[in-house]
Amino acid sequence: MNKNSEIMSTEKVFTTMKEAGKPLKAGEIAELSGLDKKEVEKAMKTLQKEEKIESPKRCFWQPK
Repeated sequence: MNKNSEIMSTEKVFTTMKEAGKPLKAGEIAELSGLDKKEVEKAMKTLQKEEKIESPKRCFWQPK
């Protein structure tokens, strides 16, 4: 995967999380965004490093 598609995936994951309006699991984000679960997990790691998402409870994530 090239850098551009990684950035697009990360943005899509973040947008999906914001639009959901509730904490989601990686699998739910994959379903809603149409992305592969592995892509979602990679994007979520990036978002965690950038401190854009947080986990209110185990395995669930939401935007800060």
